Amino acid sequence: MRVYIPSTLRLLDEACHAGEFGPPPLTAYAVTPALREWYAEGDDEELEYAAMAQAARASVGLLAADPGTARRRVVVACEVGAVPPANGSVELGDARLELRVVVPWSTVAAVHMDAAEAATVVGKAAELWDAAQNGDDDALFALDSCEGEDLMWYATQEIPDLLAAEGPRGGLNG
Repeated sequence: MRVYIPSTLRLLDEACHAGEFGPPPLTAYAVTPALREWYAEGDDEELEYAAMAQAARASVGLLAADPGTARRRVVVACEVGAVPPANGSVELGDARLELRVVVPWSTVAAVHMDAAEAATVVGKAAELWDAAQNGDDDALFALDSCEGEDLMWYATQEIPDLLAAEGPRGGLNG
């Protein structure tokens, strides 16, 4: 099953060097029954995109918690085995899962990341993350504006070069 793990450049660098994402529990996003039911007319590709978009939004929250990392959303697509079924407490349309295992680096299929030009839009959303969680309209608009920024796709063999180009630990100052 493909899952999307929200991340940052710093967290991606740490996982790459550690050879895994962890420790559990890990929040990930996937095509869940709740998402499938909400997007009943969506095909598999649309459902995967919706799950990845939810992971990208969660990445903004990670950026808000780490002001020292580059203001670029990062989503790591991984192929994992069995994922525990939802416990029935999720909202309709929610793609969120809780993984109770370490996710090995060998399961990474690709990384999706904002272009450098998106840093201003994403940075504003990260700055207003807490206000958005409290329903502030301007903050929600800033968060929604991130969705207008396409995530670029990187193959697994490109990730070490990508991280090297971004500087040590994906920091703002390189």
